[in-house]
Formats: sequence, C-alpha cells, structure tokens
Amino acid sequence: LVRMAVDYALESMSRYTSPVNPSIFPHLTVVLLAIGMFFTIWFFVYEVTTTKYTRQFVKELLISTVASIFTGIGLVFAMLLVGIYI
Repeated sequence: LVRMAVDYALESMSRYTSPVNPSIFPHLTVVLLAIGMFFTIWFFVYEVTTTKYTRQFVKELLISTVASIFTGIGLVFAMLLVGIYI
C-alpha cells in the first residue's frame, strides 16, 4: 500500500529541467574563463607596475573579486561539461 502511494506520487511530479541548456556549456565555459583570465592578468599587471605608495586596496579587492567570480562560475560550467554534476 505504501509502495503504491510512493509510485503514484513520483508519477505525478514533473521532470526537472535545467535553467541553462546543456548545449551552451562549452560556450559559457570559454567565455567565463576568458573573462576571468582577463581580470586575473589585469590584477597581476596592476600589482607589478604599481609601487606600494600608489596602490589602492579597494581597486585590488574589486579586480580580484571579479576575477574570482568569473573564474569560479566558468569552472562550474567546465565541470558540468565533462559530466561532473555538482
């Protein structure tokens, strides 16, 4: 009796669909990682070309945060692309 109730409940549920189409995972991976790499390179160039007297902590924090966010989301889509479902 309990098994029939569970089967009926499962049949009445709708199947989950991803909000992002899996066919665009490669494009999202490349674009997001490229943007993250751009901000990472910008951060390193900024650190190398400025002196300790001309550095701005807020600018460093902003550039590194944006680089981290784009790289992290790009890596999520890279893992989804290769079949590591997180």
